[in-house]
Amino acid sequence: MRDNKRFKTLDEQIEIFRYKGLVVNDEEYARGVILRENYFFINGYRHLFMKSSNNKMYIEGTTFEELYSLFLFDRSFRNIIFKYLLVIENNTKSIISYQLSKKYGYKENDYLKAKNFDTSPQKARQVNDLIKKMKRQVRINGNQHSATRHYITNYGYIPLWVLVKVLSFGIVSELYSVLKKEDRVAICDYYGIDSDTYASYLPILANYRNLCAHEDILFCNRTQRSIDDTIYHRILNIDKTNDEYVYGKNDLFALIIIMRQLLSHNEVKDLIIEIEKVLENLEFNLKTVPIGKVLNEMGFPPNWKEIVDIER
Repeated sequence: MRDNKRFKTLDEQIEIFRYKGLVVNDEEYARGVILRENYFFINGYRHLFMKSSNNKMYIEGTTFEELYSLFLFDRSFRNIIFKYLLVIENNTKSIISYQLSKKYGYKENDYLKAKNFDTSPQKARQVNDLIKKMKRQVRINGNQHSATRHYITNYGYIPLWVLVKVLSFGIVSELYSVLKKEDRVAICDYYGIDSDTYASYLPILANYRNLCAHEDILFCNRTQRSIDDTIYHRILNIDKTNDEYVYGKNDLFALIIIMRQLLSHNEVKDLIIEIEKVLENLEFNLKTVPIGKVLNEMGFPPNWKEIVDIER
């Protein structure tokens, strides 16, 4: 049996690109890029330039530079999204810790009591597991961060507003899901959104945060969960198929819709401007495919920029 997965030199990797119909004009440049960026990762962007889903050859005239420009666009786009996801993560941690500290106290023995959370039988195991996870974070990370070490050394405890600094977004998302209803509502009042809607957003945000942190392909990503229909879908007049919106459900535009609700208006304006700038740069570098094909992969409707002007 032929082994197609053996190690291949840079020149062999270039020949594979050429065999698939990709134009490589500058071999020295291509070797340097492939060595730095990894053939496997660059090749992950090939589908946009394929003749069809059945024909895996590149569209005639597609160049290595064009393929690499999509790779670089996704990196820039990912960095933009990651920056604003970190803002949302910090805000989420701050608001949750404020609500719980105000109501239940600022020491671990106070705010990590099971009675402070959803006391329904079906949540009991999840609550206990979460408390164990948070206490474990205190043990493992308590002395590794200056703020937590300061409180442990000088006061013998870590306030929740400091502890959240060492908690993953995933754990914070889980924390919200087991809070009492009145606490979830109080937290969501700040954003002006429904507590169940916010609960559905947090795992999606945590998933994208991890995707960005690990530099996975972003622009064409789809989530397993779809978000509910929003005012943004309706006002943007997004097309429907079988009574389901075509864009903004489980794609990158769905993430933009979520971020629109959780960021300040000025932050959203900056986000849109930054995305527009990297899209314009990509459009300049694309020769064989239109920018509309990229926007479709992202789930962005033609009027996507208008989301910034829609009042919540």
